[in-house]
Amino acid sequence: MSRRLVYVVGPSGAGKDSVLGWTRNHLAATPSIHWARRTITRAARPDDEVHEAVDETQFLALRERGAFALNWQANGLHYGIRHCETAPLDHGHWVLINGSRGYLEPTRSRFPGLTVVHVCASPDTLRQRLLARGREGPAAVEARIRRTQSLPPVHAIEILNDGALEDAGRLLLNHLQHLPGWPE
Repeated sequence: MSRRLVYVVGPSGAGKDSVLGWTRNHLAATPSIHWARRTITRAARPDDEVHEAVDETQFLALRERGAFALNWQANGLHYGIRHCETAPLDHGHWVLINGSRGYLEPTRSRFPGLTVVHVCASPDTLRQRLLARGREGPAAVEARIRRTQSLPPVHAIEILNDGALEDAGRLLLNHLQHLPGWPE
């Protein structure tokens, strides 16, 4: 039932977490929709996505033991999706994953038929958001923006998040509700 996997990708600063959060808050709670929690080598912070925070040694040990259905490295961090997070697919449920553009093809190979959502924003919006975060200097931000232009996913639902969060969230919600088999 990998066609019920929704894999959300987009560059840093596009607002994937925000769009996913808005959508989650506006969907009726149902056991047939599972929001996969990521394991990340980043400490938990206020207003950050809820994730399992581990250090690199712990992550590598988990990966070595085969704990992850999916795992990748991006921006100096390790990310993983544990098998239990994709297990609802085996019961006909929907699973939404905050994924990585760079790991899209291996994910498609593992889960053929998945739905890809690409959350994007204009270079100016990305620049403003990344600089406001204060994690990187202007040169690193510009390098990130250049990389976003080289990795467009193919066959994806496009969600432009340049304006109000509600607009992008409603667009994603509308697309999800029109997927074949999406719960009422």
